[in-house]
Amino acid sequence: MPRNRTAWCYSFLVTLLIKLSIISSFSHKLPTPPPLPILPLPSYSQLKWQQREIIMFLHFGVNTFTDREWGTGHENPAVFNPSGLNTKQWAKVAAEAGISLMILTAKHHDGFCLWPSKYTDHSVINSPWKSGNGDVVQEFVDAATLQGIDVGIYLSPWDRHEPRYGHDVAYNEYYLAQLQELLNKYKNVREIWFDGAKDPKSQNVSYYFSDWFSMVKELQSSINIFSDAGPDVRWVGDETGSADYTCWSTINRTSLSIGAPNISQYLSTGDPRGTDWLPAECDVSIRPGWFWHKSESPKRLSELLDIYYNSVGRNCVLLLNVPPNTTGLVSDDDAHRLKEFRKAINTIFNKNLAEDFYIKVSSQRSAEFGPEKLLDKDHLWSYWAPSADDGEKDHWIEIWTNDGGLRFNVIRVQEAIGLGQRIQRHEIYVDGKLMIQGTTVGYKRLHRLDVDVVHARLVRIKITKARGLPLISSIGLHFDPYWHSKFTAN
Repeated sequence: MPRNRTAWCYSFLVTLLIKLSIISSFSHKLPTPPPLPILPLPSYSQLKWQQREIIMFLHFGVNTFTDREWGTGHENPAVFNPSGLNTKQWAKVAAEAGISLMILTAKHHDGFCLWPSKYTDHSVINSPWKSGNGDVVQEFVDAATLQGIDVGIYLSPWDRHEPRYGHDVAYNEYYLAQLQELLNKYKNVREIWFDGAKDPKSQNVSYYFSDWFSMVKELQSSINIFSDAGPDVRWVGDETGSADYTCWSTINRTSLSIGAPNISQYLSTGDPRGTDWLPAECDVSIRPGWFWHKSESPKRLSELLDIYYNSVGRNCVLLLNVPPNTTGLVSDDDAHRLKEFRKAINTIFNKNLAEDFYIKVSSQRSAEFGPEKLLDKDHLWSYWAPSADDGEKDHWIEIWTNDGGLRFNVIRVQEAIGLGQRIQRHEIYVDGKLMIQGTTVGYKRLHRLDVDVVHARLVRIKITKARGLPLISSIGLHFDPYWHSKFTAN
């Protein structure tokens, strides 16, 4: 064969292979990309915080021994003497309750420090506990870490002991010094708590919050900072453990200031037009008081479940305070109630009854965003998305069976908040009857129906108003045997 003919054949074959490769690549259907996010969006650490659902506060200090809620600042450090302090017991109780983050009052309003601060003598240094050589914060961090639990710290801005309080520059220097001391000594802190609580009759002092927040992020950048105004987590506005029926994770930080009056309602509801992602944390104590008092008992299980539905079930994280007693242990009554609480939550939510039935949707964006995504275990990045041009006024999801086999009294809906919070209004119908007229959903919305149990063939969840396409990461039907039952816990 002539040389030029061989070259031509070779060139032809190469060209043919290239064309076949191009045709093959076009014939392979590429996945449909996700819809555009709707700003603002949560940070990585905010998403991790949201998934915790329940975290623990531990109020412990001189008030534990003086039977007070707010100390005077004039307590003798000698009153602090927990004879059986065992932070490993605290962490074990927390682990058995499914807690992944514990926050300790390193310093409350009385100014007494649970670590040996070099900036004050009003601390464990001058207490008889361990002859002044103890460090509660270090033992707390070590015990939590051993159980795989993250730690947080509360350092009260209001200090009734420190003589520099009332002198802006001097006190802010003192506070920042203690903040640096804590965050340099105790690593991997995941949440730090700031508030504006103080007696209106106390001395005025300007807290340099911007300086404090900048220092926190410089020392440990992964920390979530809690305060009335964030910047990472906001207060819900009260201490009952309940958010508003409408609760947005978005809000305008410029409308907030720490300790300001008349912002409670705004904190509780958030703002659909908010420019900042600032989810709410609901704080409440397992007892009437924040510190341990011999005369008090823990809340009933039914009360704790109400709080759970009104906090975690309304797009928030529940911060439940469990105060150690004068011995230095979480009381048996409190530990028992926490175990009951966790067992009840597991009983209600470990089984998703919707998994046993058929799911139908109004439309879907593509095969990658089908109804099967509503029932998998990924509640953040796996989700159902309707088509943007399906012609439907409302988007909906149906759970159905041919018989009356749906037996439930709780309905769960979750949004894919990694792409923004979207749902403004939704309705839920059971066998054609309107049962729920809801507003926001967010990370998790729980609707507990006002009946002992529902027997039904069809549940329809309809999204009637949203900021863009609604993206639903998970739905569930659950049965709560504690709701409206004869069960009572003492």
